Amino acid sequence: MEYGHKNFGENKIQEAVEKWSEMKKKFYDVELHMLGKMQTNKVKFLIPLFDYLHSLDSLKLAEKISNEQIKQNKKIKIFIQVNLGEERQKSGIDLKQLDNFYYECSFNLDLNIVGLMCLPPQNIPPEKFFMELKNLATKLGISELSMGMSNDYEIASKNGSTFLRIGSKIFGQRS
Repeated sequence: MEYGHKNFGENKIQEAVEKWSEMKKKFYDVELHMLGKMQTNKVKFLIPLFDYLHSLDSLKLAEKISNEQIKQNKKIKIFIQVNLGEERQKSGIDLKQLDNFYYECSFNLDLNIVGLMCLPPQNIPPEKFFMELKNLATKLGISELSMGMSNDYEIASKNGSTFLRIGSKIFGQRS
């Protein structure tokens, strides 16, 4: 922060609350990004601390975020997580439901949807998924793309990613 870095990501809410609650008061211009899976019972802790949420993956969560933003009088920037690989073990909105979900979140729940996020399937080259996500965002009229992690950030960058989620390349593997 003292060196000019202003954007930081976290993927565990409890760690973020412990680490950032006081820091955000001191460094008011830091933007904090929630990258991991979010649970509805933790939303009340997310809203005051985070500026971006990168993994909105259900209507139930969207409704909880909308209600909590009203209570706390704070609006944050949100990415819809899209399950492009149709993987059962991964979260995300099904491609066939994306248009309706985006409309519901943006217009009925008044969420500030700024972009789309994806986690491509492992063991398949990610480029086609990144290109597809970019096309979907363009179709919806949103410009931000949260795609690319430590193992594929260069490919994501070449395919229009505006937010890269690089952790292990910088900090090493989590123990």
